[in-house]
Amino acid sequence: MKSVDQTLPNDAESLVKIVLSQRQALAEKEAKIDHQTDYIKQLIEAIQLAKHQHFGARSEKFNVDQLSLLFNEAELLLDHQDDQQPNDHNSADETTTVGSHQRKKGGCRKLPDHYPRIEIIHTLEGDHCQCEHCDGELAVIGEKTSEQIDLVPMRVQVIRHIRKTYHCPSCKTGIQSAKLPYQAIPGSIASAGTLAHVTVNKYINDMPLYRQEKEFERLKIPLTRSSLALWMVKAGLLIQPLINLLREGMLAYDSLQMDETRCQVLKEPGKTPQSQSYMWVQRGGPPDKPIILFDYAPSRSQEVPVELLSDYAGYLQIDGYKGYNKVIANNDIIPLGCMAHVRRKFDEALKTQGKLKNRQVSLAQQAMLRIQLLYKIERKAKSLSDEQRCELRQSKAVPVLKGLREWLDQHLPVVVKQSALGKAMHYMDKQWPRLSVYTQDGRLNIDNNLCENAIRPFVIGRKNSLFSDTVSGAKASSNLYSLIETAKANGLEPYAYLKKVFTELPKASCIEDIEALLPFQPQSEEENAA
Repeated sequence: MKSVDQTLPNDAESLVKIVLSQRQALAEKEAKIDHQTDYIKQLIEAIQLAKHQHFGARSEKFNVDQLSLLFNEAELLLDHQDDQQPNDHNSADETTTVGSHQRKKGGCRKLPDHYPRIEIIHTLEGDHCQCEHCDGELAVIGEKTSEQIDLVPMRVQVIRHIRKTYHCPSCKTGIQSAKLPYQAIPGSIASAGTLAHVTVNKYINDMPLYRQEKEFERLKIPLTRSSLALWMVKAGLLIQPLINLLREGMLAYDSLQMDETRCQVLKEPGKTPQSQSYMWVQRGGPPDKPIILFDYAPSRSQEVPVELLSDYAGYLQIDGYKGYNKVIANNDIIPLGCMAHVRRKFDEALKTQGKLKNRQVSLAQQAMLRIQLLYKIERKAKSLSDEQRCELRQSKAVPVLKGLREWLDQHLPVVVKQSALGKAMHYMDKQWPRLSVYTQDGRLNIDNNLCENAIRPFVIGRKNSLFSDTVSGAKASSNLYSLIETAKANGLEPYAYLKKVFTELPKASCIEDIEALLPFQPQSEEENAA
C-alpha cells in the first residue's frame, strides 16, 4: 500500500484542487444522507399513520385542558389567556373547570300524538273484584295508563281502481269513463306509498335495489330489480320542478358551502366502467330554510362549479381544491377556507408521531391547542345572534388567529416541507387568506362540516350500492338525495313527505302548486320529524 505522502502532489495548486473536490464530494454525500434521512422519516410517519388508521380510534377529539395540564404548556396559552377567560383572575390559583351538564330524566318519552291509539282496557274479574277484608264489591276510583309501541311489519294491500263507464241510453253514443287519478308513474303498479317506501329504503336506509327485490320476493310480489330502478329514474324526473325551485332559492342567498365526492357509473358514454365520476354537493339557503343539492358530473374539472354557480354571487366555503379558482375569479365570489381541514392535517401529523415518550408538547399539538381555542369561541357564539356572533369573533377569535399566524411564521421555515407536519403547515399557509374570512360575518361558519355531513349519507349509500348503472340513474339519485336531505335538514319525516310529493306533484298545474310542496312549507304533524 502506498503512503499518503507518495500519492499527493507536491505543488500547492494541485493540493487545493484535491481539497476542494473532496469538500464537494463530502457535501454531496451529506446532502444525500440528509435526503435519505428525511425520506426515512416520511416512511416512518406513513407507517405510524397507517397503523393508527388501522388499529387506532378514528375520532379527532382533542382535549385542550388535559393536554395543557399533562405537558405543563402554560406559556403556550399565556398569549391568549384573555381569549379563554375574559374575567381577571389570579394566575397563581389555577383551577380546572369541569363543564356542568343536566342529566336527562329517566323513563320512556311521550310518543307522538299523531299515531293512532288502540285502547285495551284491563279490569278485575271474578273473585278479584271483591274486597279481601269485607267481601264487598270493589268500585273503580281511577286508572293507570301506559303505552307501548306496536310495529306492524310491511302491510301489503292492493288498490283497485274501478272506473265506471257511461253512455247515453237515448242516442246510444257518448261513451265516457271516469278519469283515473293522476299517478306518480302512469301505468305502473307503484302507488305513491310504495314509491316512497322504495325511495326511503334506498336513499336513507341504504338498502340496494337487489336487496329490496329479495324482500318483495318473500312477499310473493313479482318485482324485479330493473323495475325498481326504472321507478327511481322516473321519480327523479318527477321531482325536477321542486329541484329547480330549490336551486333558485339557494343561489339567491349569499352564503354557500360546496364539496364533492367520487361515484362510479358503469354505462357512461366515452368512459370505461372503472373510471370515476363525481357527485357535487351544495348547502346554502337561509339558516331557517337550509337547502342541500346534489349534482352528478362525469368529472371533477373546474368547469363543473362554473356551470353550477353561473348565477351565484356571495360567500363560498370550500376546501383547498383548486378546481373552484376559476368560478371564484369569474364571479363576484368571496372564498372561505375550512378550519376543520387544517385541523385534520395537524391531527394526522400528531398521529404519525406515535406515542410520545418525552413530556414536551410538539408543534402539531401546539397548533391543535390554538385551533381548539377558536372552536371554544364558536361554541360560545352558537346561541348568539348574527351581530353578536360577529362581535365576539372580532374581539376573541381575531387575536387568536393573529397569534396562530405569528406561530406559523416562526416555525414554517424550519420544518421539512415533505413531512406530515410540514404539509399541514404549508397547507395552512396557502389557505390562510381564506381562513379568517368567517370572522367578518356572523352568518358564516368556521368550517365546511355542515356540507360534509350532508354528503355523508351518499358516501354510506355508495358503500352498499357501489355504483350507478346509467347516467340517468345517477342524475335521478342526485335529485332524490337532494329532496330527501333538504327535507331532513328542515325537520321533516322523509317517508310521509315523499308520499305527499308523489301524490300531489302529478296534480300540480301552476307554480303555486309546486311551491306548496317545498320542504320548508307548513307540513302536517305526520310529516314533521319526531
